[in-house]
Amino acid sequence: MGNNDKLQNRRELRRKRRVRNQIISYVILTVLISAVAAGIVFATGYLLSDSKTTEQEAENKELIDDMLADEESIATPEPVPEETVTPEPAPTPEEKLEELVEAKVAAMSLEDKVMGLFIVAPEAITGVSTVIQAGEGTQQALNQYPVGGLIYFKQNIQSEEQLKTMLENTAQYAKYPLFLAVDEEGGSVSRVAASGIGPEADSAADIGATGNTDNAYQAGVSIGSTLSGLGFNLDFAPVADLANVDGSIMKERSYGADASAVSGFVTSMRAGLEEQGVTACLKHFPGIGATTGDTHEGMVSLDRTAEQFWAEELAVFQAGIDAGADMIMISHVSVPALTGDNEPCIFSRMLVTDILREQMHFNGVVITDALNMAAVSEYNTAEEAAVRAILAGCDMLLMPEDFEQAYQGVLKAVQNGNIAEERINDSLKRIYRIKYADQIEQ
Repeated sequence: MGNNDKLQNRRELRRKRRVRNQIISYVILTVLISAVAAGIVFATGYLLSDSKTTEQEAENKELIDDMLADEESIATPEPVPEETVTPEPAPTPEEKLEELVEAKVAAMSLEDKVMGLFIVAPEAITGVSTVIQAGEGTQQALNQYPVGGLIYFKQNIQSEEQLKTMLENTAQYAKYPLFLAVDEEGGSVSRVAASGIGPEADSAADIGATGNTDNAYQAGVSIGSTLSGLGFNLDFAPVADLANVDGSIMKERSYGADASAVSGFVTSMRAGLEEQGVTACLKHFPGIGATTGDTHEGMVSLDRTAEQFWAEELAVFQAGIDAGADMIMISHVSVPALTGDNEPCIFSRMLVTDILREQMHFNGVVITDALNMAAVSEYNTAEEAAVRAILAGCDMLLMPEDFEQAYQGVLKAVQNGNIAEERINDSLKRIYRIKYADQIEQ
């Protein structure tokens, strides 16, 4: 190649490099211009947007100010006091007891309810001639005959240990709580003390002669302590009769003839018994001391006027009721001035319901004297005596001459409507208020 050709080639290369560099420069310039333009657009949009936002906020603020200016002033509401919720008061012991008693009675069969009205000697349900222990036979008897209580006499007592074991076992075998009862007045009527158990208490006549009612209280404490320690929970004492005629049948068993003085002795002995956990039973309503006759042997009638009874005999029982007596025993004497007839008092609705319940306001348990006494048994069958006593208002039936017949008679009277079942329920509730009282926390 000649020199001219080489020169021509170098020129051509330089020209191409210049064209290439120009193209690159144009591209870079275009990119820069585009970037600047985009930045300008973005900034302009942002400024416009911000300006619009600021304007909108200003408009909103102005609108809110106008609305608030147009609103009437709203008063600040008074604070509403919080409603105080008073909690339901806790049930009282009495309400708890009533609820328990209602539940127990409601759960019983009619047959068991009627059985629960009887207090009998243990021989009446076991068939044994003399009961001195409580074993399988007693358990079977109580399952078949769930009576309300059992009463024991000197023949049932051999020793302190024997008696305590017998009563403890009997209580455990019972389907329902039992009254375990005894006649323990002091003096000549003392089944336990006469058997050599516990201290002997003076007779009511001797205690009354001291003129000091505290002696009656101490006798009640002593007797009650002995009985409760053995397992008894019911004592048919104190005697509330007045010995107010010469040769009175109650001369040794009564605290005296003056109603006011005797009232103090009766309420004091009752308090002593009750403090030891033994229910006291005042006897023999409306008072049998104004006679020399004995209802164990036949009919006895008192010829005292109603005014005399209210001023004397009934005043003693009223004092016992006012002091809180839980149980009163009705006698078999006839008192025409109060009852209007010559029938035994246990059959008188006028005496038991109208006078004792309504006029004297006694709400406790009314129990008959022993129904096997001649004043009743010679003139009435066991069935008749039991039904008549319930109709008069008695709650419990003590020692009918024939327990099975008496029970069947009352049951039949309820089933055929002669005695309302509610009447039986009322009696059981009174009985159970005593039996379940110690299960309620005070």
